[in-house]
Amino acid sequence: MSKPIRKIMVYVDGTEQSVTAAQYAICLASFSDAELVAHYVVNTRAMEDLLRARIFLKDEQAEYQQDMEADAERYLNHVGELAAQKGVSVTKKRSKGSVHKEIVSAVNDEDVDLLIIGELSRIRSRRDEFYDEAERAMRNVPCSVLIVKDEDKVWEMYQSL
Repeated sequence: MSKPIRKIMVYVDGTEQSVTAAQYAICLASFSDAELVAHYVVNTRAMEDLLRARIFLKDEQAEYQQDMEADAERYLNHVGELAAQKGVSVTKKRSKGSVHKEIVSAVNDEDVDLLIIGELSRIRSRRDEFYDEAERAMRNVPCSVLIVKDEDKVWEMYQSL
């Protein structure tokens, strides 16, 4: 019988919840001897929507995209450092586009067995539910999904690794 979890992908978006998810993913990868991929999506779809709504000018869009790409690099490097501290190797992946589509595509391309995401934000309306990109991805990926909660417990587990 082959291992049930050979490859784990953690979705990193710069939130505290996604960093907690990355810590959990590092622990799980270590315990299960699985490959780990950290994926950050630069949400160019949202930027295009802001431009169409005339909230952004074209010049502002380019500057905002550069900022988002710098954030992606910073957070992926942070996850890499967290993993290195625990002796876990991580492949850092970055893409651009619609978040849920990019996550589904990456899960398929990387042949991921488990997607790990941070705790979902509270849904206040049906509209919020429709637009939560992580939730849309969770519902559309072909693999199992683990939603990480309890930041304190995860921190203790990560520290003890």
